[in-house]
Amino acid sequence: MKKAWFWIVVVLSAAAIAAAGALFVDYVRGPVFCDDAGSGCAALRQSAWGHPLGVPMPVFGLSGFLAIALTACIPGRRTQIAQAVLASIGGVVAGILIGVQLTTKHICPYCMVTDNSALIVMGVSIARALKRWDPPASRQVGGAVMGLCAAAIVPLAIGFSRTPKPPPAVEVTEVPAPIREEIEKTPKGMLTVVDFIDLECPFCRATHKELEPLLHAEYKGRIRLVRKNVPLRMHPHAADAARANCCAELLGKGDEATDALVDANPEDLTPEGCEKIAEKLGLDMDRFRACVKDPATDARIKADSEMFKASAGHGLPMLYIGETRLVGEQDHDSLKAAIDDELRRL
Repeated sequence: MKKAWFWIVVVLSAAAIAAAGALFVDYVRGPVFCDDAGSGCAALRQSAWGHPLGVPMPVFGLSGFLAIALTACIPGRRTQIAQAVLASIGGVVAGILIGVQLTTKHICPYCMVTDNSALIVMGVSIARALKRWDPPASRQVGGAVMGLCAAAIVPLAIGFSRTPKPPPAVEVTEVPAPIREEIEKTPKGMLTVVDFIDLECPFCRATHKELEPLLHAEYKGRIRLVRKNVPLRMHPHAADAARANCCAELLGKGDEATDALVDANPEDLTPEGCEKIAEKLGLDMDRFRACVKDPATDARIKADSEMFKASAGHGLPMLYIGETRLVGEQDHDSLKAAIDDELRRL
């Protein structure tokens, strides 16, 4: 073990760095390595763990493992202790993230490679510090450094040279009953769009910004929009934003409120922040505050969430454009194509 510890750390760090690099590409460009809608990768990317402190989680994985590997390559007591400390922090975080995946039943294979590597590296790093092991000869260290650099560069080079996978459009053979009911309520000749949205979800926000001009400009008067608020518990301010959105809609400013809430900084979607948005929209604040506190508002949001589940919902954003289901972040072209296809069928 005195000689093997170094290569265990290097090999596992290289594997984790490569996995984190692939995840980083998916976070900043869209799905290249992972499947998108319905996958564990997509679910974790959209969760509160996806962007701690506003930073993509893979950045922490890349920087953390590079730092651990660097300390493993340098002899001396200080680097032995530094490696053990860094690896212990990484191992604790990795254990928490594995628990999150198992609890939510959303397993990301790339995350699992990174997190399990972190746990093993933690144990080996602590052993190195206790046994006072130093790295092998400089030639071997040089080869290890080259391997680590390759592990970091190759996934990034491949990922940024490829086109992200297009968001999937799923035409369902059996339209869920709640969606069918909404379609039947729509006047003849108009297209029904049911939008399930979490107003704090970054992917919901990006999709809304692509959808809004289609609804209110290019296809104005041809689409009936049904917005359903599905605040996820992983987003701390999503429920407050959903209440504000429901109440603004009740007071006649639903579309304007959705636009404002989507544009707001997520940290500002507190009850006080939502009130400021309502004031700027010119809403009757007494009625707005009463609506937010009304148990009927929470009941409506709960009904929206139940409709999401009954409509085969498994990830946000999710839209039904007529009978076509779109799951995951959508761009202008995918939304327009689905709308055009469904309008031709009317």
